[in-house]
Amino acid sequence: MKKTYKLTDLDCAHCAAKMETAIKKIDGVSDASVSFLTQKLNIEADDGRFEEIMKQVVKACKKVEPDCVINL
Repeated sequence: MKKTYKLTDLDCAHCAAKMETAIKKIDGVSDASVSFLTQKLNIEADDGRFEEIMKQVVKACKKVEPDCVINL
């Protein structure tokens, strides 16, 4: 399943790159991209576990950028 989410308060391109790397390491994620310019997260992950994976994505992003919000 592919989805796109709007990000709020993503402060820098370096943080976006770190978030993208962390998301790609999550089991079940086949591809992900975080864009600082568009403030968007594009993710492709396992359909059956998508909600569970997104919870892990939110946790991973909070570690890198505590102020950033993924608008689910």
